[in-house]
Amino acid sequence: MKPYMVPENLFVISTDFSHYPGYEDAVRADALTADAICSNSPENFLNTIRKTEAKGIPGLVTCICGWTSVLTLLHMTEDLPGVEYHKIQYRNSGDSPYGERDRVVGYYAITVTTKAGTSDNKSSAKESSNEEFSLTAQEKKTLVSIARNTLESYIRNSKIPAVERNLLTLALETPCGAFVTLRKKGELRGCIGRFEPTEPLWKVVQEMTVAAAVHDYRFEPVDRNELKEIAIEISVLTPLKRINSPDQIRLGIDGIYIRKGSASGTFLPQVAKETNWTLEEFLGHCARDKAGIGWNGWKDAELYTYQALIIEEKDF
Repeated sequence: MKPYMVPENLFVISTDFSHYPGYEDAVRADALTADAICSNSPENFLNTIRKTEAKGIPGLVTCICGWTSVLTLLHMTEDLPGVEYHKIQYRNSGDSPYGERDRVVGYYAITVTTKAGTSDNKSSAKESSNEEFSLTAQEKKTLVSIARNTLESYIRNSKIPAVERNLLTLALETPCGAFVTLRKKGELRGCIGRFEPTEPLWKVVQEMTVAAAVHDYRFEPVDRNELKEIAIEISVLTPLKRINSPDQIRLGIDGIYIRKGSASGTFLPQVAKETNWTLEEFLGHCARDKAGIGWNGWKDAELYTYQALIIEEKDF
């Protein structure tokens, strides 16, 4: 979710604070939890709620029931420049004329803002956010291994293999869009992907590996006799960004996604480099060959760009 942490998006994190202590105990416990959140430190937040819950406060079941959502927010903001947390208002159910004071639930309103001047404009903020996501060399190697094992297992046995959980880092568990490209002797053999970041990256890579191997309508399914000749390339995608002019497209850096009504098509960033197309050719081929709306169809279509972190099997 971190790539979506940009000025034009609003995040609402909803949770109660303490559950069921007495009024005064709730006030003290909830103040500690709020202070920990405002420290913008995931580690401090976790340590604080663990210590509070270990105190044996009568009636206290939890310091904050939605702690995982708050922890997610803190992981998104801890490294962002200029982030500030502000406590707005605290109440618990004992403040209501209808609430009991010996057994309450706490509530805190807290906002997150950035200092003026830390984000010059929306586009630069989004580009910076898009580039936040990265993978280590080991994580890239793990992804390639997952893709290769999946390809071999599915083509030979029609089974998607289990992945060892100890190999999955936080980055590999992050929901991301991704494309998997298969090449045979340098020629395209299959390429399918998904833009929506709805599943963990490692799982998307598994699913797209299978899809590229057997569901790309342009090719016959990959045969087991071809496996040794197949090279795998993975493109991890940033979120789509709507653009107003084709002049905003950076050839070789930006992928394009064209949508017109129910028709759509895309080219990954590396396509422009591989083909040496001009910008007009890049748009025209995508509109005609991928979206099916004609060479000039892009001119009155919705245009989007995205970037890709490209991982090639040959590098490992």
